Amino acid sequence: MKTRPGPPVIPSERGKCPFDPPTEYARLRAEQPVSPVTFQVAPKDTSGWLVTRHDLVRQILADDRFSHRNELLAHVVAPPFPMTEYAPQPSPPGSFAKMDAPEHTRYRRLLAGHFTLRRIQQYEPQLTRIVDGALAEMAAKGSPADLVTDFAEKVSLRSVCSLMDVSPELMDGIQEHFSALMTLTYTLEEFVHHVESMDGLIRPMVRERTAEQGEDFFGRLAATGELTEDELVNLAVLTLGGSLDTTPNMLALSTFALLEHPDQLALLRERPELYEAGAVDELLRYLTISQMGSSRCALEDVEIGGTTIRAGQTVVLSLPAANRDPEVFTDPDRLDVTRVPRKHLALGFGAHQCLGQHLARASMRIGLRSLFDRFPSLRLAAAAGEVPLRDRAVHYGVDQLLVAWD
Repeated sequence: MKTRPGPPVIPSERGKCPFDPPTEYARLRAEQPVSPVTFQVAPKDTSGWLVTRHDLVRQILADDRFSHRNELLAHVVAPPFPMTEYAPQPSPPGSFAKMDAPEHTRYRRLLAGHFTLRRIQQYEPQLTRIVDGALAEMAAKGSPADLVTDFAEKVSLRSVCSLMDVSPELMDGIQEHFSALMTLTYTLEEFVHHVESMDGLIRPMVRERTAEQGEDFFGRLAATGELTEDELVNLAVLTLGGSLDTTPNMLALSTFALLEHPDQLALLRERPELYEAGAVDELLRYLTISQMGSSRCALEDVEIGGTTIRAGQTVVLSLPAANRDPEVFTDPDRLDVTRVPRKHLALGFGAHQCLGQHLARASMRIGLRSLFDRFPSLRLAAAAGEVPLRDRAVHYGVDQLLVAWD
């Protein structure tokens, strides 16, 4: 297998607005919503497809003729380092994100009860205390502050600790290694180091919880008797790491977007009920931080939008492009906190829709409202054009967001 030159799978050239997806998406969506692409690294055939139209993306996400199995997705969308070969193996037991039914269904069933809407609603008072505590610490530290490290990351880490009964010391270590892997700037040696280090942190905790079989999150999973140690470890990596990159990026990037759209922030101040009504989902739609898209492999020949996807070919589904589709969302390039974007795909769709979506929404709703209530004069402490963007990472966001207040 060789690295072969070719155009990138995912357009990366953004316009002047840091909140808009790459400008090429609009043209592709209008002119060629299923467009051929060349992968930078692939086992045999480097060709595949990029899908940018909302209805087609949604159709594929719900179609079991397209697989999410790791061993079939042998095309590298954005290699973090120069690669000469890539031969992915099946996902290890418990790492169900890149599995199909029935394995995916089995693992998801074991976890689903811990993240239901009712369970998260019961958890909201504790989440509010976590948010208020982080804001109090930020206020005590004084203006200016980095909203990423002083608020967004703290809220996410502490909520995971409390919801899943994990020590802050353990989560600090997991966050360090998981965040490094999400940046897509590591070497092969660094990749191995981060993966092995996370296993070294999580496995002892899993063994302890298995022995105790208490009423904590992992204790209850162990008590089912359905999972081996390796399965529990890999489930822990997914559940603990899953929110450590998405929620902080959404909190910080949403704050940046609202500060740059003062009319929309004013509406939220005047009508805070909008957070619950649809503003959080509008921010999810408008920002769509999953900038690398979602990949699937065709298990058989399938016709999509008049194009035949051959068995074995990979399709990359652009969630940012789909969420700016004017056929689905009126004036899609405008942030409108009064909009109720029920059909957005920022959290996925179908069997692989985000398991922690209710926690993500609650964290944003409580976090953003509390932030702007606590600091009515909150503003950027640097020019918007100087904010460092995470444009080479699995999830888009900001590396730092300096804010000030009176």
